Amino acid sequence: MALSVWLGRISPVFDVAKNLLLVSVDGQESVGRELRPIGPLDMPGRARRVSELGVDVLICGAISRPLESLLTAAGVRVLPQTCGPVEEVLKAFLAGRLDDGAFLMPGCCGRRRRMARGDRPAARGA
Repeated sequence: MALSVWLGRISPVFDVAKNLLLVSVDGQESVGRELRPIGPLDMPGRARRVSELGVDVLICGAISRPLESLLTAAGVRVLPQTCGPVEEVLKAFLAGRLDDGAFLMPGCCGRRRRMARGDRPAARGA
């Protein structure tokens, strides 16, 4: 899985985010982490890069619909409209509590988040 990060928090806009925290997950435990730059890429390049990194689930802030569609088509489950400190967001995701509202971006009604439900971590890795 991956989280878009900026200064220890979820990056507010994924389309221009510079770094991803790749997290390997085993059950409900994080078993490995690596910070990776994703560079200034166009939308198809950004979606391709995320897919090449082996990301199954992406937790991010705001994301444009075209980029979200490209990621989804590449097999990445996108959990958008997320905000908060990275460690707290990761802990909530692993515990199955990411949808409790505490991590929903201000001003967001949550509609896009609810459409991406089924957010339990997969045991297979990043």
